[in-house]
Amino acid sequence: MQKEKRNCPECGEIVIGREDKRFCSDACRNTYNYRSNRQESNLVRSINNRLKKNYKILCEINRNGKARATRDELIRRGFDFSLITYVRQTRHGNFYYYLYDQGYTPIGSERYLLIRKPPQS
Repeated sequence: MQKEKRNCPECGEIVIGREDKRFCSDACRNTYNYRSNRQESNLVRSINNRLKKNYKILCEINRNGKARATRDELIRRGFDFSLITYVRQTRHGNFYYYLYDQGYTPIGSERYLLIRKPPQS
């Protein structure tokens, strides 16, 4: 019984090897997958870069674990208030917005208390 010839979806060359092998080489597999996932990867990379920028800003201002900053100061440095990693609500109903272990909460209309959450053991 003759095996059916399979062509590489990336370059069209005949695929030699196991029956379930799809690509003729690692290079073709990587190129195909990169091209297939490029749009999603760019979106994720863009969001992660913006999250890192926010995190860096909070770390620069909040060096000792607790600090205060104005909204203008954060915006001037490029902080994006629409990007956070999670929100925590206290028993008293206050909201803390976090970027990983760095958080902030409004205190007044234009000021924020910056805090660093201690590492969990």
